[in-house]
Amino acid sequence: MRPTRAALAAAAALAWAVFAGPALALDRPAVGHVKTVKGEATVSTDGQVVSARPGTPLHAGSVLSTRGASSMGVVFGDNTLMSFGPNTVLTVDEYLYEPGAGKLRLGARIGKGTLNYVSGAIARLQPDAVSVKTPSGTIGVRGTQFLLKVEED
Repeated sequence: MRPTRAALAAAAALAWAVFAGPALALDRPAVGHVKTVKGEATVSTDGQVVSARPGTPLHAGSVLSTRGASSMGVVFGDNTLMSFGPNTVLTVDEYLYEPGAGKLRLGARIGKGTLNYVSGAIARLQPDAVSVKTPSGTIGVRGTQFLLKVEED
């Protein structure tokens, strides 16, 4: 029995839905990756949520989350290091690292949880190009390390 055109079209649509979602994030280069994970953590990019594992790619727009009693460490292309404690949610709003062209930017937003930040090349080359937004303000990074805790309302 040969499949009908409708059956072939349905199979093609299903295959596209299954495989196109993961490919969306792959259409642009990764800006960093997960280095370490303890417990449960996720990376959500373009609506696709994956369990965080060492090597999981990060992109501009990725949402990084840890659960209770969990932690995660990430490294960006300029060697910026971020580590998150339990129950943390951070969004990578923007990331641009093209030092030869003078294009440098790292913008992130933390909604809750804890963050340990260690500056990479972007903050050393152009300190005002890095910022971390919190629910109550913005931290301008000037080439340093800091700890941040954001309490839930």
